[in-house]
Amino acid sequence: MKQVLVTGGAGFVGSHLTEALLARGDRVTVVDDESTGNAKNLAAALPNERLTYVQGSVGDKQIVRELTANVDEVYHLAAAVGVALIARAPMETIERNIYPTELILSCLRERIQRGETVKCFLASTSEVYGKNPKETWAEEDDLVFGSTTRARWSYGASKAIDEFMGLASHREYGLPVVIGRFFNVVGPRQTGAYGMVLPRFVEAALAGKPLIVHDDGQQTRCFAHVDDVVRAVVTLMETQSAVGRVFNIGSDQPVSILELAQHVIELSASNSTIAYQTYADAYDEDFEDIRRRVPDLTRLRSTIGHVPDHDLDSIIRKVIEFHRHRVS
Repeated sequence: MKQVLVTGGAGFVGSHLTEALLARGDRVTVVDDESTGNAKNLAAALPNERLTYVQGSVGDKQIVRELTANVDEVYHLAAAVGVALIARAPMETIERNIYPTELILSCLRERIQRGETVKCFLASTSEVYGKNPKETWAEEDDLVFGSTTRARWSYGASKAIDEFMGLASHREYGLPVVIGRFFNVVGPRQTGAYGMVLPRFVEAALAGKPLIVHDDGQQTRCFAHVDDVVRAVVTLMETQSAVGRVFNIGSDQPVSILELAQHVIELSASNSTIAYQTYADAYDEDFEDIRRRVPDLTRLRSTIGHVPDHDLDSIIRKVIEFHRHRVS
């Protein structure tokens, strides 16, 4: 039975990962400050005697030291969440992304230096690619950020620092680290409160309200179901050849945001219309977006043979079902 720590385990992805690790037979400790997560996301898992829930911050050195002392694996998912938060609070974004990662890696390196064994998964993001103009993004591609006067890039830059620290910990200290760059993970329990587009569209469609599309709606994204993403994460951590490497994790089937809105209206049988909003009105005057975000998944497939179980329509239907049940 593995002893596992999940930071941000009361969040959207973290709660699904926690359930998967419990299903594997692990003993899991979750730590979450509930700033964007919610213990209700773990309602089905909390009665499990192999789950320990700690409400606390991974910015607290004592908490991190205690929780990392005896675990076999750490899944570090705690981070600032969502475009809306990034635009509103860039300082908070930078601090919440960098300092906790530094603390966790420091504690794990100390264990490695004592001859102990521990493994770490660092959750990163497609945001690290910035505005790289390539049609698809591969893990060795350059990171292309905009000006520091545009707060939007603080998120990707801070997560890139996390990656640098993780890879340096592997190279210099031998800490087994796996890094996953998530591309638009969606599914049940995700909230639209921080700008996540699919739950925001579904909530509007079910309420008969207009679906708000930013700019012209021609931005291209790829949406992956959280269960497929969690399965990839767990499999990567079980695969020795994944150690010390970075992996794109998500779907590579692109869809425009306007097409996504149309799909949601159709599959929910909604009478909602589509309305457009400028980035300046949605966020702020200096907000800058990426027109196309599509991952190259060659490395993920060649390493673990990953094949997703969900296509876009099935994902949308599951999200609609979840929100209908929540409302009822």
